[in-house]
Amino acid sequence: MQLFFLLLGLLCTVLQAKDVSVTDKLTGIVGKEVLLPCTFTSTDASVRVTQIMWMKGTTSLAVYSPQHGIHLPYPEHYQLVDPSQTSATLKISPINYTDEGDYVCEVTTFPGGNVKATTTLIIKAIPQNSAEANFGVVAGDQEQAVATCKSANGRPPSQITWHTSIPGNVSNTMTNNTDGTYTVVSQYFLTPTWTADGMPVTCVTNYESTDYPIPLKLSVQYYPVVTIEGFDDNWHLHRNGVYLTCTGKGNPPPTSYIWKTADGSPLPASVRAEGNVLYVDEVDERVNRSFLCEVTNALGSRASRQDVLVREHAMQTQTNAGAIAGGVIGGILVLLLLAAVIFIVIKRGGLQNKKDRGTYNPKPRAFGTGKPTEQFTYQDDGDLDKPLKGPVPMRDSGLSPSLGDEDDDDEEERMKYKVLEDDDDEERFNEVGPMLQLRPHHPIDSYLDDDMESQTDGSIISRTAVYV
Repeated sequence: MQLFFLLLGLLCTVLQAKDVSVTDKLTGIVGKEVLLPCTFTSTDASVRVTQIMWMKGTTSLAVYSPQHGIHLPYPEHYQLVDPSQTSATLKISPINYTDEGDYVCEVTTFPGGNVKATTTLIIKAIPQNSAEANFGVVAGDQEQAVATCKSANGRPPSQITWHTSIPGNVSNTMTNNTDGTYTVVSQYFLTPTWTADGMPVTCVTNYESTDYPIPLKLSVQYYPVVTIEGFDDNWHLHRNGVYLTCTGKGNPPPTSYIWKTADGSPLPASVRAEGNVLYVDEVDERVNRSFLCEVTNALGSRASRQDVLVREHAMQTQTNAGAIAGGVIGGILVLLLLAAVIFIVIKRGGLQNKKDRGTYNPKPRAFGTGKPTEQFTYQDDGDLDKPLKGPVPMRDSGLSPSLGDEDDDDEEERMKYKVLEDDDDEERFNEVGPMLQLRPHHPIDSYLDDDMESQTDGSIISRTAVYV
């Protein structure tokens, strides 16, 4: 029987434990306050609350009793907000890192006994972020810290990165503060040059997956960088209105400009210096020298040199428009010349092809028996004005003429045909092509005339001739 009542009491305790409601996890920010709610509900009207107590570990932080009221062992840090028989909310203020941990809300009831629930409190600290370009960095060949970024008093610690186009190195350090927070310091190192002055860099602090960028501009101190402008290499005698301009860049800014001659002699009377400008009233032989411009800032002085060459006469310069026009005209002339050359080549090629196509030089044809009685020779255009030279080859007719006979035939052939060479004939020749003049010859008997037969190559042979 006792065992039964014991089990029944344990069951009631378990059922009633579900009636205590708290927040499982809460986040508190260092320096702020946080509220931990605790609510008790019961469906049994006979159950009444005798006490609600908040504890951390074994330490009692706040107690509420409907009969005895509120009891606060540490009132400067822990308070109860509007306690009642059904709720008691614990307020912690101000929060520090030691407040992190588990908090238990325990409710004492009658006749049910004690029920409780646990809240886990997580403490965070929002860091204070800052960044600056280091002052007093002087250009040189040694690596120096040119910028510093800090994320102070954060919990958990921040992550710091740098975004910049200037290559360099990063050094990070983290300090664990006595209040449970962390301070992270990051420095950006590089070998400073005057070109790095004013360049942008960005410190990016990442806290709880959120980026906090801080843009900066580097400050690098350097001696003046001096340049001289205005000389166009066309300073000639008696030219007026020319001048040289001296530009000095520096950090700190330049404070003075001084014009000098390179050889240490006084400035010519024809020039005058006004600040960073050297005016030349009229160019003469005395201006033919080298000038120095010395610029000074807080770090020191630097100078630049300009050599001036005075010409006797003005230098002729070609304008851009003239150069362009000349180039266009030259290009057109080249194209015209090229077109003319191509036309001549094509024309000559056409004439040559025509000449080659009109050339026909068949061998003299012999027919009948004995010595040939008629020969025809065709000449091309180029051969009309030339006399026939050498023996004329003859088609094999069964005869073997002697060398003397061949010479006689050649002479007779030249006498038979004559090209019309006078002016009128030449004009007619140009219009209708080559012409031949046939000389009278002895008649051929009927037998030979009937015996002749034309061939496909233009020759005429005898039907009855016997070839050996």
